[in-house]
Amino acid sequence: MAYDLLIRGGTVVDGTGGPGFAADVAVKDGRIVKIGTVDGEATRTIDATGRVVAPGFIDPHTHYDAQLSWDSLVTPTAWHGITTTVIGNCGVGLAPCRPDTRERALWDLINVEAMSREVLEAGIAWQWESFGEFMGATLARGSAINLGFLVPLSPLRTYALGPEASERAATAAETDTLCGLLGDALDAGALGFSSSQQPNHVGYNGTPLASRLTSNDEFAALARTVGRHGRGGIEIAVTKKLAHLQDDDVALLELLCEHSGRPVTWLTLLDLNSNPGCAFAAVERAGHLTAKGCFPQTVVRPFMAEADVRNPFMFAPLPAWKAAFNQPVEVQKALYADVDFRRTFRADMAEGRSLVRDWNHFELLSADNPDLQPLLGRTVADIAAERGADPCDTFLDLAIADDVNTRFRVAVANSDDANLARMLTDPRIRIGLGDGGAHVDMLCEAGYTTYLLGYWVRERKLMSLERAVQRITSEAAGLFGIRERGLLKEGYFADIVVFDAATVGSDRRPHLVADLPAGGKRMIAEARGVDCTVVNGKLVFEHGRHTGALPGMAVN
Repeated sequence: MAYDLLIRGGTVVDGTGGPGFAADVAVKDGRIVKIGTVDGEATRTIDATGRVVAPGFIDPHTHYDAQLSWDSLVTPTAWHGITTTVIGNCGVGLAPCRPDTRERALWDLINVEAMSREVLEAGIAWQWESFGEFMGATLARGSAINLGFLVPLSPLRTYALGPEASERAATAAETDTLCGLLGDALDAGALGFSSSQQPNHVGYNGTPLASRLTSNDEFAALARTVGRHGRGGIEIAVTKKLAHLQDDDVALLELLCEHSGRPVTWLTLLDLNSNPGCAFAAVERAGHLTAKGCFPQTVVRPFMAEADVRNPFMFAPLPAWKAAFNQPVEVQKALYADVDFRRTFRADMAEGRSLVRDWNHFELLSADNPDLQPLLGRTVADIAAERGADPCDTFLDLAIADDVNTRFRVAVANSDDANLARMLTDPRIRIGLGDGGAHVDMLCEAGYTTYLLGYWVRERKLMSLERAVQRITSEAAGLFGIRERGLLKEGYFADIVVFDAATVGSDRRPHLVADLPAGGKRMIAEARGVDCTVVNGKLVFEHGRHTGALPGMAVN
């Protein structure tokens, strides 16, 4: 037989968790047709001697819905051996969307996912109204990797209920409409739906994200709709108190599992620096649901965010800060100088209501004002102590002095390697939460696959290479029941990554570049040690360079 692609002489780590073995991998018509000793010719042969040949990695949590309008390469995710990514998470996205609701969709992305309005306005190609049309337009532009499309509940509810979607639950008739719209999207190839219950997720004009108003009756009906389709799954940012799973959170997860009969994945599982060990308490509360295919996701690195008060995502859970969202600079400066605002801010921080409560975890990263340059690299707590001032006042004073251009590096979670190691090896927890496309000027977890293989496998020897590959391939596929991917198996789609186990990795800290539409900035993490990436039998990246192929398709 003449093959399209033949990968010879590598060590196959097939995604099952079993021992690696020497074998060739032959590809024909986008599928793996033989694994073993392969005779015959191929259009393209890759010498994988001394390399690992693994299933393409699967990233179950990204927000590339907008970025795919201008970046078919899906960077930086695609650089890291990832061949499939799931978009539309956390209940936010761009479809379904009428022309008169586009503004709300934009503000959801700006406020929830900290995307730049200037970037979104310059980059989004509004070529759709229905979710099926959104899928079609996205795939027509081409993608280097496969895409799993989740239907986000916020635009879905806004489409059906209008502005009242952020104010109330749906009626029975409206719920039927929602289920019909979801069913149409699933028929078009959508993978499931997503939602959020997190109080820091605010949308248009600081109103609650529309998905947060979803009633249990709505959730049950929507879950049954997914169940009737017999494929896909559900993603939900369920923790109303970050990283803490409460009784009503568990009850909602139980409801989604019961009514859908499909996999459910929930967020956000982090070990907060302000409350070490909280992640394990959350897992214990939901541990009984793992038998039903319900798993949380976590990240593989210390969770370090870069933040500012121009887009104050960090303080979204604090009611007083709602007045700061989507306002001109001068309005924000006046608010931050207000005595009453400061009094409330200090009280909220003292009560631990913020995402991060310890000012020792806020480091001044950058400032335009030359007078502030000597303070770079110092913590807010340290600067406040030197000035004999309150840290909350100091934080706001720094921002005002820099016309709210100051940037801070904030240590949020997972800073304790011992606790993080426990999370990464806990079979009740899944690895994901790459968050690609979101918060791009604050953080970048998109390189978590190569970081896991480099730092935790090679350097720390936390787990075997085989187990790590299983975590980011077949286990990740299982979060949404993605079929015929996540394993190197004859008959499966030919999603393959070839990498050097001795050099694979990515930096512990990303770096800032300005390569978005309208000159927008983002954090990126480069990949090391990835020789080539194959998607549906086509070579898409080779030694860090894109081949020109855009073979990505919708997965289900």
